[in-house]
Amino acid sequence: MATSAHFSTKDRILGAAEELFAQFGFTGTSLRQVTSLADVNIAAVNYHFGSKENLVNEVFRRRMDEMSANRIGALKAALEQHPGQLEPILAAFVEPALAMAQDRHGGGAFVRVVARAYAEKNDNLRKFLSDHYGHVLREFAKAIATAVPELSKEELYWRLDFLAGALTYAMADFGLIKRPSGVSEAAHRERAARELIRFSAAGFKS
Repeated sequence: MATSAHFSTKDRILGAAEELFAQFGFTGTSLRQVTSLADVNIAAVNYHFGSKENLVNEVFRRRMDEMSANRIGALKAALEQHPGQLEPILAAFVEPALAMAQDRHGGGAFVRVVARAYAEKNDNLRKFLSDHYGHVLREFAKAIATAVPELSKEELYWRLDFLAGALTYAMADFGLIKRPSGVSEAAHRERAARELIRFSAAGFKS
């Protein structure tokens, strides 16, 4: 069993890697930079992760496991409480992601890492994400299909893809709409979620 010291070393490495990947990308970040920022030696990185590729995967797993569990839980509740309604399904997809993006403990850095993943077209990472989190998208696709039965499977997946892209953009908060002064982050996030849900619901129904 790992000791708490192991956990803190592992977390330090993941935090440092996330920060550096956000700043320099995956190819632009060396393990030496990670060990230097985390204040550990290369043996610690090899012990916990084995390779840089695996370190990249684990940076994603650390955030995605929790977000995926929150999404599936919210989806289950939406289907029980609002059967046949599209907006609650979309809310279950959108809200946990925006909440993660605003997490004080590096949520913003992780969103920039996600943007890097889009930009760098990392095939190994894409396969890792599809293997581990593809089932989440399939659950949502199934739920949306029951709410909008007239959509073909192909149309449904196109639109789900557009929603995921728009959501990533909203998470990164580099859009036209900045948080107005005097509006809390939570209120701004709720507004962003509300607008995105309405927009995508119209898209799915069109």
